[in-house]
Amino acid sequence: MGIENLWDRLEPETRQWLVENPGCRILPRTVVASIAKATGTELEQDRHGEISLSSSDCDFIRRAAELQEAESHTSS
Repeated sequence: MGIENLWDRLEPETRQWLVENPGCRILPRTVVASIAKATGTELEQDRHGEISLSSSDCDFIRRAAELQEAESHTSS
């Protein structure tokens, strides 16, 4: 999917869901729909409307989660 390329176009709520669920390898259809709506990108979905993330997508989301956590500790 290339989540890194779409990241800046995602709604804050969608980004937050992704960083709160960094181990999720299959995105639920509600998240997929939100990504598609925000980016205007047609995503290849399975028959349930879900998407499997690539290893690089998962790595990017984990890094984003770690960065957000580090930022929250420095601002406290």
